[in-house]
Amino acid sequence: MTGLAAASARPGRALHAPPEDLTQVELVWIEKQIEHWIRFGREVREQVLDRRRRILFFPPGATFALVRWAANEHGTVLSRLDILRAVAFGEPCQTLPAVMPGGDILLRADGWPKAERMLQLIDAVEATGIDPVDVSPDHWRHVHNRLTAGETPRGYTMQRHRAFLLRREIGA
Repeated sequence: MTGLAAASARPGRALHAPPEDLTQVELVWIEKQIEHWIRFGREVREQVLDRRRRILFFPPGATFALVRWAANEHGTVLSRLDILRAVAFGEPCQTLPAVMPGGDILLRADGWPKAERMLQLIDAVEATGIDPVDVSPDHWRHVHNRLTAGETPRGYTMQRHRAFLLRREIGA
């Protein structure tokens, strides 16, 4: 490939944008086999495919948490929680199963103990009266880095949240 065809085929970019420049997340529920669900997020549209599958649509910049679980006859084979930021058309992104075209991964927790710990941290944020959707993306990155290093992350307080909102307001 040469020219524009080669440039458009590069991986890692949101090139094949879903309708209306929205990020699509396919949710699946097959009892005792596969479960994909959203822990938090504000979708702008939902499309029901059948009893077991639906697609949620998120606008660019939206933050959401996707939980994926799978099992076979021997037990759990996948437990993962990802907190993502939906990307705009042409923006660099990481690809994930069930997310089209991909997203900016703010946090990834592999394995049920880590995913469960993340669910507890999300609950703690909600207990402060803050919607996890509105939390600073830097906080989710901080939590990811601390958990990866085996350290305890700092809590997300109302004071930190106000500082984030003020930073965002002035464009810093």
